[in-house]
Amino acid sequence: MRAATFRLDASRRRVVLDSIRQSCQFRGWWLSAAHVRSTHVHAVVATGEKPERVMGEFKAYASRALVRVGLETSARPKWATHGTTRWLWEEEDVWAAVEYVLKGQGED
Repeated sequence: MRAATFRLDASRRRVVLDSIRQSCQFRGWWLSAAHVRSTHVHAVVATGEKPERVMGEFKAYASRALVRVGLETSARPKWATHGTTRWLWEEEDVWAAVEYVLKGQGED
């Protein structure tokens, strides 16, 4: 049986966003934009790492942070097995992604 959809309320969204910022700072990655929605996250990150690794680090950091502050248990599934990742090679593609993440997602 599938687990119920993991939803992020305002408190959980703040924790997830903070954990993404901390993860980037710790690894020296440049976070250009992030938007944490109730059911998913968008982020634009400048790094030489593969996007799948970045996504995995974000999921791990966010999961630990949610457990640490008492908003979740470690046993509850939180994230999909994968997610959509892509490389942005051209500067205009990066700017378009930042614009979409910051302004194309609607209100929190």
